Amino acid sequence: MSVRRTLTLVSMTIAMCAVSSLAQAQSAAPKGAKAAPAKPAAAAAKPAPAAKPGAAPAAAAAGGNAEPTLIGQFGTWGAYTATPNGKKVCFALAKPSSSKTTPPGRPRDPAYAFVSTRPAEKVNNEVSIMIGYQLKPGSESTLEVGGARYAMYTQGDGLWIKNAAEEERMVEAMRKAADVTVKGTSAKGTETSDTFSLKGLAQALDRLAQDCRR
Repeated sequence: MSVRRTLTLVSMTIAMCAVSSLAQAQSAAPKGAKAAPAKPAAAAAKPAPAAKPGAAPAAAAAGGNAEPTLIGQFGTWGAYTATPNGKKVCFALAKPSSSKTTPPGRPRDPAYAFVSTRPAEKVNNEVSIMIGYQLKPGSESTLEVGGARYAMYTQGDGLWIKNAAEEERMVEAMRKAADVTVKGTSAKGTETSDTFSLKGLAQALDRLAQDCRR
């Protein structure tokens, strides 16, 4: 696993500490939102043995003294900051507006979408998905937004764009589109489709861009 994806996993682990805050923020919506279980946080850490040696202290910090702070709720997206191991991380986080499995009714953990910025690593608006199950090894998932489809690299229960050169274009499409759909295949062969509303994402990213410069 690349150093960049290792750092993303650390960020995703930090972000899971914010899930309860997200659920509380969304609980004011008409339908409400159930509190997310703690299990996805452990799932995010599963690929950690493949991490570079230097990632271990950061992961420890992520689990200990780097509780994220919600700086704003924008539509379905929460904007958060944290400082694991003394390095600032800013991210937007959302849950799917709808999910389905084929065959239907297959159990899984909740899915989450992240757009992360890590100034110390010069990473800006990196998109990642925690899909809620172990993906089929070697499989490719897809992210569909604005009429375009992007191939996603898979590792454990995480997804990242396969061609990093396309990421900026993908994020711009996400800023303008109404929703994004992520499709994947589990290790057991179950196909999933998760649709995330993009309402508020552009505002969340603009707020994070300001905050991450401080």
